[in-house]
Amino acid sequence: MLDEVQGKRRERSGREARREARAGGQAGPGRPYIVRNIPTYDILSEENLLRIEATADRILAEIGIEFRDDDIALDHWRKAGAKVDGVLVKFEPGMLREVLKTAPAEFTQHARNPANSVRIGGRNVVFSPAYGSPFVMDIERGRRYGTLEDFENFIKLAQASPFLHHSGGTICEPVDVPVNKRHLDMVYAHIRYSDRPFMGSVTAESRAEESIDMARLVFGRDFVDQNCVILGNVNVNSPLVWDGTMTNALRAYARANQAAVIVPFILGGAMGPVTNAGAIAQSLVETMAGCALTQLERPGAPVIFGNFLSSMSLRSGSPTFGTPEPAIGSMVIGQLARRLNLPLRCSGNFTTSKLPDGQAMNEGTMSMLAAVHCGANFILHSAGFLDGLLSMSYEKFVMDADFCGALHTYLDGVKVDDNQLAFDAFAEVGPGSHFFGCAHTMANYETAFWDSSLADNEAFEKWEDAGGEDAMDRANRLWKKQLAEFEAPPLDVAVDDALKDFIARRKAANDDAWY
Repeated sequence: MLDEVQGKRRERSGREARREARAGGQAGPGRPYIVRNIPTYDILSEENLLRIEATADRILAEIGIEFRDDDIALDHWRKAGAKVDGVLVKFEPGMLREVLKTAPAEFTQHARNPANSVRIGGRNVVFSPAYGSPFVMDIERGRRYGTLEDFENFIKLAQASPFLHHSGGTICEPVDVPVNKRHLDMVYAHIRYSDRPFMGSVTAESRAEESIDMARLVFGRDFVDQNCVILGNVNVNSPLVWDGTMTNALRAYARANQAAVIVPFILGGAMGPVTNAGAIAQSLVETMAGCALTQLERPGAPVIFGNFLSSMSLRSGSPTFGTPEPAIGSMVIGQLARRLNLPLRCSGNFTTSKLPDGQAMNEGTMSMLAAVHCGANFILHSAGFLDGLLSMSYEKFVMDADFCGALHTYLDGVKVDDNQLAFDAFAEVGPGSHFFGCAHTMANYETAFWDSSLADNEAFEKWEDAGGEDAMDRANRLWKKQLAEFEAPPLDVAVDDALKDFIARRKAANDDAWY
């Protein structure tokens, strides 16, 4: 009996070792980002793209956008030639496109481990975890408020996956830390437990600046002034309002030559029209304005054209995610972003399901394939998104990361060379036989197919005898294993000490605030 158990362990260990070798190692990164080898899916004709752009120009010129609580932003627009009436700003057709010509089409976000730096824009694709959930959940403890320990755990899980390229930002809200100080702990956790690129705070201009200051301690002030090392994800207050909290933050990132990710969050029927073309036009208006403001703050600063189209249940008013209308709308957003020659953040692994179940994977696959085919370069919300983004799920995180692995192979496309065409295999096998043991199969079997770390492909009887686990059960075991085996990447002691000193001084300078 003992020999049988040990044999099964050796068999499992061998399979896992081979899988890790093919993936680049479960314990660390594979490739730092994907270079897509399949074309984008462009669904709209030139005529229809022009109609959307013309509608966007009309909204900008005739309705305008409000910029609230940011006099510097209003002054930027006046100097650029926009019509400013109080906080309402109107733009002549073509003005924003002209301003955006200084924004780079591609840029590198540097990681503290140079091997993990990512290229954003062009044919490049970067997967990043979900962002912003106040709750976390797993199948044993259920749904609960996130803590700093949970936040650190998700950073570790992202670092452990060879199929995620970015450490992300506010993976979950650590509500056990005061609101005015938690950004310090979050940025430190990204630096301490990951050596991949990361995001900073945007909830106040001072917090954005302190996030950048911490990045300067890691990379050096001069390097940061000339290179992107941190992102800030800012949201429009749709419809057609930019508030000062967000514009002050985006200007702080641009001023430091760091990349702001400009994202409208449009729930069709609430913050935008129920019709897809109208929501797309609105999104173009709001995003162009935010991107252009970064260029007025510092011409040439990197910026990402972001988008978050969503729908809602018109019976209940509840938001819905992973639905077909926003997914197909993402294709058009991709076309519009490429016409502006800007890097794109679009779509993600969205769902309103309350568990990592069939609904979650159905909706998530719909929206992730939209992200892949629309040409998104930076795909936030690639892993963990559950409960309409209210919850970050441990099980869904590793399930989604596994799916990201499949998308690596999908985006590689189909290679055609003598080995792939396999004529020698046909010559060896001939008619009516099989390829399982032929020389070509033996030479290619370790790399021929993507191998999931979670899927069960055994016969029914073997699966049943092993306990009949479903994907959630297997995911539960996997995330626990990854956390138990996690080893933080090395961090220079002097840098670590400088970060801790910076955090201690900043925390001591202010009383705790919980709002």
